[in-house]
Amino acid sequence: MKAPGTLIRRPRQPVGERPFLVIWEATRACPLACLHCRAEAVPDRHPDELDGPAARRLMDQIASFGKPAPLFVITGGDPFQRPDLDALVAHGTAAGLRVAVSPSGTPTLDRARLARLRDAGAVAVSLSLDGSTAERHDTFRGVPGVFDLTLDGWRTARELGLKVQINTTVSRHSLPDLADIAALVRREGAMLWSGFLLVPTGRAGALGALTADACEDVLHFLYDLGARMPVKTTEGHHFRRVALQRAVLARRGERPRLGRLHARLTERAGELGLFEGAPRTARRPPMDVSSGRGFVFVSHTGEVHPSGFLPLSAGNLRDGDLPSLYRDAELFRALRDPARLGGRCGACEFAAVCGGSRSRAYAVTGDPLAADPWCAYEPGTFPHQDELREVAGCAG
Repeated sequence: MKAPGTLIRRPRQPVGERPFLVIWEATRACPLACLHCRAEAVPDRHPDELDGPAARRLMDQIASFGKPAPLFVITGGDPFQRPDLDALVAHGTAAGLRVAVSPSGTPTLDRARLARLRDAGAVAVSLSLDGSTAERHDTFRGVPGVFDLTLDGWRTARELGLKVQINTTVSRHSLPDLADIAALVRREGAMLWSGFLLVPTGRAGALGALTADACEDVLHFLYDLGARMPVKTTEGHHFRRVALQRAVLARRGERPRLGRLHARLTERAGELGLFEGAPRTARRPPMDVSSGRGFVFVSHTGEVHPSGFLPLSAGNLRDGDLPSLYRDAELFRALRDPARLGGRCGACEFAAVCGGSRSRAYAVTGDPLAADPWCAYEPGTFPHQDELREVAGCAG
């Protein structure tokens, strides 16, 4: 049988030495009241936020990891609540960083501000879309009018030449609407659609858990859509397992056995024409990056976390530098060692390439090395282990 192409992408540099992605929470100020907000955003800026000089030192430290520099994302809250945002983007760009910004869908998301971001050197924006209609999206975001503002900002950003990533929270709220959201993303056009499997932290703790079987159905549905549009997951690390399993099954002419949710999503996608037309010439392989392993998050006050959804700190930038904390902190070193994973994740043959969501494990159990409670896979049960080992070698 013909060997597949790259199934899992890996960063070019060792993840123990440098991150692939650094996200900085520039502020927690935001006028929205989103049901899932990790940051539990508030209307006003915090007095202990990293100021301009501290933010520039952070960007210089990111650049010191070497070339190619990590991708740098400025998030919030709403980054547009910082009046120095354009100057910070310009500094990061001058330091050699690829800078992206993740603004909220508010009246500040207008052409003038987006044009200033582009002119300062930003290469992309990421926007949140949690419903295919204004009623669905605005209910989730807690403020009326956000859906229209988001679509206007999305279209404007593309007109200005900025790349656009769309992020959708996969929750009980959005499950029935996922195919319709996908159709909207495909129609409007985006560099990437990211399905964020909810982590029950911050306000999201009140939204209720998904079942592991529902997550499995969603991941396979996203994999199916990946033949027609660029798709990724956030906190859905078992999507990498799915990609490997599906490659083996495809070579054998087999399909996975999935649940009713997958059938409903697939049926709706068919009604919307999502599977029509020629498939993409190449699928976007998922990136092998996880909390503390190629990924680092810096809070608005300078705390260094493995992820924004994993609220354990390795230290504060006021007391140390980012490269040292990322490379040497025991928390990060533990998260980079699959041998230290517990439960089913520790026993799983996919531990090195998946490892499960450390954020969700911590949110549910209090142990960041515990098994991901939203993974349905039982270690060792995939029937074609020899072929699995063969395709696992196609993780590039």
